[in-house]
Amino acid sequence: MKKICKPGFVWMTICVIMGFSHFTQSQSHYTITQTKESKMTMAGTSTLHDWDMTTQIFTGNAQFGFNPGNDGLNTLQSLTFSLVAQNLKSGQKGLDKNAYKALKTDQFQNIDYKLLSARVSPQKENQFLIKTQGNLTIAGITKQVSMDVYCEINKDSTITCRGSDKLKMSDYKVKPPTFMMGAMKTGDAITLDFTMVYKKEAGI
Repeated sequence: MKKICKPGFVWMTICVIMGFSHFTQSQSHYTITQTKESKMTMAGTSTLHDWDMTTQIFTGNAQFGFNPGNDGLNTLQSLTFSLVAQNLKSGQKGLDKNAYKALKTDQFQNIDYKLLSARVSPQKENQFLIKTQGNLTIAGITKQVSMDVYCEINKDSTITCRGSDKLKMSDYKVKPPTFMMGAMKTGDAITLDFTMVYKKEAGI
């Protein structure tokens, strides 16, 4: 005899499955919050001395997945950040001006990043290593980059993420700028360092 599932039983089964899925992994949306700790630095070398440009003004969001009971990270579903290139400052107007010209900020105002994939590995208590693949856009050119991002869940439930990426300006069709009528020439290699503090969005 063929058994017929009652509609009520079917709906109850679906609800149980959905509830179990929600229990096993909690997703939360976060945005970057401006703190003294948050900053992004672009650094390089030159024929005279090393240089760096820093900003604490940028935006972004992330979607973190947590173990049951919010006991530690287990996934990073999405992560983005964006900064206005002309917010990067070195403290030297001449260096800044030539750097903005090299970065073509009159055409491409922002430096952007968008996560493609991530793998989370627990380290110490409340600390996690996330191996990421993402798209980094500089001067209108997008390249896929691999970065190790170290995240820590703070006592106030914010999440601090730190990372670093070494890249070449020429990969983004950026001509290394020169200064002092060509006496100072910058190297092609630069390092992008960042510290970002993410805060959970209210009501999500």
